[in-house]
Amino acid sequence: MGKISIRIGDNFHSYYNGHIGYEVDPKFQGRGYARRACQLVLEVARAHGMTRLYLTCGEDNVPSYRTIERLGGRLLEICGIPRDYFAWYEGIPRHRIYQLDL
Repeated sequence: MGKISIRIGDNFHSYYNGHIGYEVDPKFQGRGYARRACQLVLEVARAHGMTRLYLTCGEDNVPSYRTIERLGGRLLEICGIPRDYFAWYEGIPRHRIYQLDL
């Protein structure tokens, strides 16, 4: 159906990469699976003493930012990505950066 990952801890890259990454296979999209999976891994973050997470997506990724907003994420900014970000590449889209307080 898809996959989810959580990145524990903070560093420069956490802000742009986000603490949670998820993908839903196309035939399962639109059913709320990403939101539910995120809700489950929030407990993992809490168990590691995290009190807030950054969640990010491409500026135009409507399904992803709707998922983040439904989780309670607060939009911090829409920004370009700095060249010293580990996953930077020419043409990388602007990102929506959200904070989710736990």
